[in-house]
Amino acid sequence: MSNLPVEPEFQQAVAEITQTLEPFLAKNPEYRRALEVVQIPERVIQFRVTWERDDGTLAVNRGFRCQFNSALGPYKGGLRLHPTVNLSILKFLGFEQVFKNALTGLMMGGGKGGSDFDPKGKSDNEIRRFCYAFMQELSRHIGADLDVPAGDIGTGGREIGFMFGAYKKYRNEFAGILTGKGGNWGGSNIRPEATGYGLVYFVTEMLRDLDNTDWKGKRVLISGAGNVAQYAAIKVLELGGKVLTLSDSTGSLIATNDEGFTKEDILSIADVKLARKSLTAFDAGSRFKWVAGERPWTLVEKADVALPSASQNEINGEEAKALLKAGVRYVAEGSNMGCTLDAIEVFENSRKAVKSKNNTEGIVFYAPGKAANAGGVAVSGLEMAQNSQRLKWTPEEVDAKLKDIMVNCYQTCWTTGTEFAEGGVIPSLVAGANIAGFIKVADAMRDQGDWW
Repeated sequence: MSNLPVEPEFQQAVAEITQTLEPFLAKNPEYRRALEVVQIPERVIQFRVTWERDDGTLAVNRGFRCQFNSALGPYKGGLRLHPTVNLSILKFLGFEQVFKNALTGLMMGGGKGGSDFDPKGKSDNEIRRFCYAFMQELSRHIGADLDVPAGDIGTGGREIGFMFGAYKKYRNEFAGILTGKGGNWGGSNIRPEATGYGLVYFVTEMLRDLDNTDWKGKRVLISGAGNVAQYAAIKVLELGGKVLTLSDSTGSLIATNDEGFTKEDILSIADVKLARKSLTAFDAGSRFKWVAGERPWTLVEKADVALPSASQNEINGEEAKALLKAGVRYVAEGSNMGCTLDAIEVFENSRKAVKSKNNTEGIVFYAPGKAANAGGVAVSGLEMAQNSQRLKWTPEEVDAKLKDIMVNCYQTCWTTGTEFAEGGVIPSLVAGANIAGFIKVADAMRDQGDWW
């Protein structure tokens, strides 16, 4: 019996990576030692956060920062504020972040942090008091060349602003210690859009390589209604696709016509979410159907692309089969670990069943979040570069760099998947992403004496 706590999300992430690394490890057995080392965080910080509610009563939460790996650069990863936050979830997110950051080609390590504080239903003053109390301890452990956190679920521009202001007061310095900052005090253009835009740029490459096609007329299922889902939907519309679904934790909004969501609809939903309300507050009219308590994957008969963009484990094995039945050919994760291992198995088995590149009927071409949603942290890395140079690039410059990073990330996954993945004539992007990210991190760790 292990003396270690049960950490289901983290154990799932380690199992998924270990499974896909096996073809590489079989040929390079010395790297098994690196895998044993890399799955243990360099440092985990846990602390108490006490703050005052508007009515004067005391509130207390748990704060965390998991500094997972710094072989490639300062720890980099978001701060999640959500009641479900625990060490297992943050270790899973930090572990994924290590390899995601490696795939961007930028010099960033991996980490994750946050608190079980729930911003929903809190006043601006309560959120400010929490952020100041949280940063009072976190400020001891971060720095521009040490650890640069960012936003995540529950941590938007308002929270980043409060935390940055708190750090400045506590440490008496103006430094690039957070990304996702306001545009007029060190933030980067395209940062809010980056994860959603990057996701669509990645899938653009998948569309071209598998079917020599583009987004025009593609029917797209998107889950979530937050930052990633909104900007992915807007970019899909710009490129000629049709967005048929959005969702949140209370249910799914399904288009009842062929047109789907318009840009105006998505902007209205963004306003609803900015007010911290459920999708039920959106005036759907007759063009949409609301399905309470359901995810969108089984609610549409025909679709081409699925982009899970809400949270972890949001497509299970049965839902994966429903997507296959609906004719979906592309699944790319806008969320971290959006698919369960059962779902990934369904997608990968469909890929392995393809025997000829000229006949790919029945395939679901799957891209994992560590590659497909790397656009957010990529632009965070670009924000760090701009802060270091005391410069600000134009939106066009940042967007072009983001697109180049996502194209290079895709090509790395395709090339490595072709070399190492077993089964099928179409390479495994999940194996390619895991193996390429792992090799880069493991080699740096060996050079630095972390394993031998």
